[in-house]
Amino acid sequence: MHELELTVLMPCLNEAETLAICIQKAKTFLEKNHIAGEVLIADNGSTDGSQEIARTNGAVVTDVKEKGYGSALMGGVKAARGKYIIMGDADDSYDFSNLMPFVEKLQEGYELVMGNRFKGGIAKGAMPALHRYIGNPVLSGIGKLFYRSDINDFHCGLRGFSKESIEKLNLKTTGMEYASEMVVKSTINKLKITEVPTTLSPDGRSRPPHLRSWRDGWRHLKFLLMNSPRWLFLYPGVCFFLIGLIMMVVLAIGSFTIHNITFDINTLLYSAMFVLLGVQLISFSIFSRVYSSSIGLSPKSDRLTKVLSAFSLEKGIVFGLIIILLGIGTSIYAVNFWGKQNFGALNPAAIMRVTIPSITAIICGMQIIFGSFYLYTFEIKQKL
Repeated sequence: MHELELTVLMPCLNEAETLAICIQKAKTFLEKNHIAGEVLIADNGSTDGSQEIARTNGAVVTDVKEKGYGSALMGGVKAARGKYIIMGDADDSYDFSNLMPFVEKLQEGYELVMGNRFKGGIAKGAMPALHRYIGNPVLSGIGKLFYRSDINDFHCGLRGFSKESIEKLNLKTTGMEYASEMVVKSTINKLKITEVPTTLSPDGRSRPPHLRSWRDGWRHLKFLLMNSPRWLFLYPGVCFFLIGLIMMVVLAIGSFTIHNITFDINTLLYSAMFVLLGVQLISFSIFSRVYSSSIGLSPKSDRLTKVLSAFSLEKGIVFGLIIILLGIGTSIYAVNFWGKQNFGALNPAAIMRVTIPSITAIICGMQIIFGSFYLYTFEIKQKL
């Protein structure tokens, strides 16, 4: 049983200028709406007296030693006594006196309730143009595409959630990308999620914000990519492989010209590169997906489970050997052709139409065999 219904959680690092007003707004909200709750400050090593300000204004303080926005919030979630948690920055940019839309959705059974600043209203000067028109829309759009999420404001700092549900996600990131991790893992674990409009005002601090646009934007993007093997590896890999294979088949037959541009053996060589790159990326997609599932970073995919259940090390070896033998067979043909020329100089445009596909097939076959062995190590681990 939870001691309280709601914890209003604020991460804090030197927020002496605005902390008191944020706490007062949150406490007034709890009292006005007769909600049994607390205001919890997750302090991340403040040196400006923020801890004492928090206690003086009736908030609970938990000290989080490990640096980072995500670290502070993870420490705060762990220390929270409320069944529900609403988190928000302590810079007075979010309205802690108007949290009822979040509470109502949580009481309805939603496990994550995201604020949407674009629907609620962004005051003049509250968000830099770079963030408002490029950073947030682009990163939120990538998140929606990669993870089929309905959330339109991935990075809103004001959000409510069920403590029990979020703790089960085992969130790991320690920096600003914690905001993306919460949405991504909630989505792929099929938590019940919704959005409510919220407002954003200019923060009340005289110092610059902790957020660094390019550094933290890259951390968010990196997280979104690394946790979506399909978009990072599989889809590009399939595209590279198909383009390379089609070009290789066409050029192995002969050169062709489009608008006075002739494509010949040099293009064939690049086609081979595309095929090899495609095979590698597809392999990386499978490896990363299996690995993340095996250590609990992502839920198991029924589709991937079916594919892998039909796979065996022996089948991978046999398939790889077939590809290798095709490459060896065409290589023998090339050597025989060379012998008929008394092992002298050959026309590159003719012989390389055979040797390039041959070498490509041998390399792909070897990759499939060794990849099968590598994939089998995960199967052994799961059986242990």
